[in-house]
Amino acid sequence: MRIGELAQRTGVSPRSLRYYEEQGLLTSSRSEAGQRHYAEADAERVLLIRRLFDAGLSSRVIATVLPCVDVPGDLVIAEETFAAMLRERDRIDADIAHLTQTRDALDKLLEINSRHRAELETRRGLTV
Repeated sequence: MRIGELAQRTGVSPRSLRYYEEQGLLTSSRSEAGQRHYAEADAERVLLIRRLFDAGLSSRVIATVLPCVDVPGDLVIAEETFAAMLRERDRIDADIAHLTQTRDALDKLLEINSRHRAELETRRGLTV
């Protein structure tokens, strides 16, 4: 199938499909006119890539995970993929911890601001 059909079937833009190829996540053959052609199985691969991106993985990490899909019986690849996924989970946990700290700091500022606004309202009521 050509790039337009793959894009339509997967809901992924042709530009994204070209990016996936540039990153080594997807391959195509070329016609004599230079048009990209994809296999039927590439539609499932694109959907998997999209899910991995949606999960917050970078193209670099996805490139380390996909060999596990391509060669499912290789223990070395499975171990490397497992290690990559653990690193990503640790990174996400660190991001969550940072976001939690940021939210907590914002909550404190909101509390301080609420008290300040209440004091201003009280003062305004006394001076009117």
